[in-house]
Amino acid sequence: MGEIFSPGKLMLTSEYFAIDGALVLAVPTRLGQEFFYEETDDGRSLIFWKAYHQNKFWLEAVIDYKTWQIIEANLPANAEFIVKTLKNVQQLSDTKFKNTFTYHLKTNLQFPADYGLGSSSTLMNNLAEWAEIDPFHLNEASLGGSGYDIAVAKEKTAVLYQNKPEIRYQKADFSPAFKNELIFIHLNQKQDSREGIGFYRSKEKSRELVSEFSNLTMKILFCNELEKFSELMMIHEQKISDFLEIPTVKSRFFEDCPSFVKSLGAWGGDFVMSAKFEGFRDYFWGKGFTTVFEWDDIISL
Repeated sequence: MGEIFSPGKLMLTSEYFAIDGALVLAVPTRLGQEFFYEETDDGRSLIFWKAYHQNKFWLEAVIDYKTWQIIEANLPANAEFIVKTLKNVQQLSDTKFKNTFTYHLKTNLQFPADYGLGSSSTLMNNLAEWAEIDPFHLNEASLGGSGYDIAVAKEKTAVLYQNKPEIRYQKADFSPAFKNELIFIHLNQKQDSREGIGFYRSKEKSRELVSEFSNLTMKILFCNELEKFSELMMIHEQKISDFLEIPTVKSRFFEDCPSFVKSLGAWGGDFVMSAKFEGFRDYFWGKGFTTVFEWDDIISL
């Protein structure tokens, strides 16, 4: 049995504007998704799929990949998504599901599904690495999206990413001197990124505004002072708020917070970033947000 691992991600800049080619800075997380595989030449043409969340059983399906029929599944709707994705693997791969082997495939998502750290992107990258295909092509065929999360899963490091006029990305050296002053707070819910993206797409935007977020990303990447970093994060947050006409997360939940609070990814859920201040844990816990990570707890850099 072989094993592959892809890290989760946190999107530090550009959020929705990544769809229109704004430069993104994203970092990998310590937790991600494991993928275990075993192939047997037995002439059965079957896939035995098992999925776990934090080592707890979640999904099981048996699939005939000659006909792509689900023979059995405990969660049929979820099994249908697996079939769709594996059919895309078959079409893109020169070897997988082209024979009569039996495939035993198992996944384990290491973080809670509501963390928004990339349950889908880590799966896409694991499957692509296993099948020796392009993860961006598999992701586009199966899910869509800007693709920055695929770049993080593939490179397993911080990346600068752009998807227009074509996909371009590079590894980024992002380890600010003040990183141990940064904290990450979960908002106790997962935001539906597709819903947010749909709303974003419905609004007109200018090329100049997209460029502004690219410029902010570069300033944030090379920022060496926490005070300036905090200022850039507040500017970034306000620009998104003004465009979407949605209140910032700070004005909604943390108006009296003495530090900046920056949304990471889809607005309204998942994680936000802030900086330490005296009594910061008691402050967030007192507002009902008890999942508070420091940099080394969650970031894999």
